[in-house]
Amino acid sequence: MKTTLIFSALAAALLAGCAAPNGTRMEPSYEEAASNKFVALNQLAIARLVDGFKLEASGDTPVLVSTIVNVNDTRLSAPLGRTLSEQYATHLANAGFNVKEMKLRGDVFVKEETGELMLSREVKDIARTHSASLVLVGTYSPAAAYTYVSLKFVRTQDGRIVRAYNYALPNDKDVNRLLQALPPTAR
Repeated sequence: MKTTLIFSALAAALLAGCAAPNGTRMEPSYEEAASNKFVALNQLAIARLVDGFKLEASGDTPVLVSTIVNVNDTRLSAPLGRTLSEQYATHLANAGFNVKEMKLRGDVFVKEETGELMLSREVKDIARTHSASLVLVGTYSPAAAYTYVSLKFVRTQDGRIVRAYNYALPNDKDVNRLLQALPPTAR
């Protein structure tokens, strides 16, 4: 009887650690989601990348956004790289750039696990197909406390980097989850 009481008290204490003081489970709110710092930091990165960039030169010609890849193996990307690419494309479009959605085109090979990878030997051909003069490319590099992200606008005709920006994401629960490769059953 005494052992059962001790185990019951221990279980109650463990369960209480997963709940708020009033006994309800803590979950993110819609207000917190609307002010998400991950999204805001990625938007700020694009704003800094294009700050002072002449929209006249880039507004008429299509811009492509490649999947942000792992710096240790540029043939690979995790959900983080694909999520970043989607957010960058959104923020570029909202900034007035003519961003082409490559997933709608059948003539671009998209690897199922990685997204639209832009290897250097493919950039000119893909850009020519889309009449794009700029491609946004980038890498992420996971470290102990932060994941470092490097973005570059590359001119397709000569491979010249015309703009670049680096920043860091904290390795919180969301970033760590996005850094994990999807299991084969989830693909």
